[in-house]
Amino acid sequence: MQRRIFLVAGYNTIALGTGRKEFHPKKERPGIEYYMQEAGRATLKKIGGAGNVDESVVGNFMASRFNNQAHLGAFIPSIDKKLQYKPAMRVEGACASGGLAMISGIKSILAGTADVVLAIGVEVQNTVKAMYGADHLALAGYYKNRKNGHAYFFPGEFSDRAGSYSKTYGDDYARKGMATWYANCIQNARLCETAQEHHNDSEHLFDTGMEAPNAELFVDNLNYADCSKVSDGASSIAIVSEKGLKRVGLPLSEAVELVGFSQVEENIMEPPIDECELSTTKNAVSKVLEMAQITKDELATVETHDCFTIAGVLATEAIGFAAKGKGAQFVADGHTSREGSIPFNTTGGLIGWGHPTGATGVHQAVTIWEQLTHQAGRAQISIPEHKPYGLTVNMGGNDKTVVCMVLKKTTG
Repeated sequence: MQRRIFLVAGYNTIALGTGRKEFHPKKERPGIEYYMQEAGRATLKKIGGAGNVDESVVGNFMASRFNNQAHLGAFIPSIDKKLQYKPAMRVEGACASGGLAMISGIKSILAGTADVVLAIGVEVQNTVKAMYGADHLALAGYYKNRKNGHAYFFPGEFSDRAGSYSKTYGDDYARKGMATWYANCIQNARLCETAQEHHNDSEHLFDTGMEAPNAELFVDNLNYADCSKVSDGASSIAIVSEKGLKRVGLPLSEAVELVGFSQVEENIMEPPIDECELSTTKNAVSKVLEMAQITKDELATVETHDCFTIAGVLATEAIGFAAKGKGAQFVADGHTSREGSIPFNTTGGLIGWGHPTGATGVHQAVTIWEQLTHQAGRAQISIPEHKPYGLTVNMGGNDKTVVCMVLKKTTG
């Protein structure tokens, strides 16, 4: 890259929704501006204030439907008066909106138009009934196919993937991999105070994951534990150049360096090339590892887009840790657990931490930043010296937009 780029001062609000003790569907809850302000102010406090920021970007998918509010860039000055009359905008790419916010900030740094960019991802979704929410979220796919799909559109899409995987490799085999993924997510979420499933104290996580799907009540090949929940929340982080890092007064030891990024698209109007493969993710990961000039074996941890457990299983194959069809066994054998050979989603991922859609890509970056700077608290894992890298994989739609980043631990 033409300039060195660093990430500093990450922050996550609580991922609020069913599962959190504070959540009650009939009680008034914070609006989208509250989450933007909480996250933004927390990052600004760590970087010496809003006066150090050149530009801001907001990742958000569906505020226009869930909150009857568009034009989110103009909310940025409400975070701090010193952001008044500075560039800010909102970007969208379905569930990859947060990742696209990161890419937008990165490109501003590379272009030299900014040295410090405030990146925020936000979504508030607990505002409508589940069926209406499912219809809103269906806009992340090709909406002309909406009437051909299941009532719960995206669970139906990934149910089809799970069904194809089960038919090809065995139902019990696939189910054990997905159940193990679910159990790992909840176990990790218990260690993260902001996670939506932080309060989940079930002693039967694997058994819950093994429950047979009920097509009459939900979808054919997924149970409720296989799905990420509806979430409200925001994440924020500062993207800075070397000059920007000096400006905000933070040492290298509190920063991670961006050494690779990729963003790729697949035609939304066409069905998946192969239901048993995340082809766009595979392409994006290949490109980001090539840019970073590393192999998958140099990664200490991965944050992947497990909107459904089958997406987590398929990601292990798309990244290359498991051969095609071997991902379920790779997960069931414990390799992706926090004690495994390559820990995935150490604060719970989308299944456990939550999935406020526009925030997810930023949350992934914050989690890797926390791990590589040893600021993850109880969720901290070991980062071997010979594996100083972390990977994020943020997916929009049914593997149609994918954003990846490779971040490197720094010293100093």
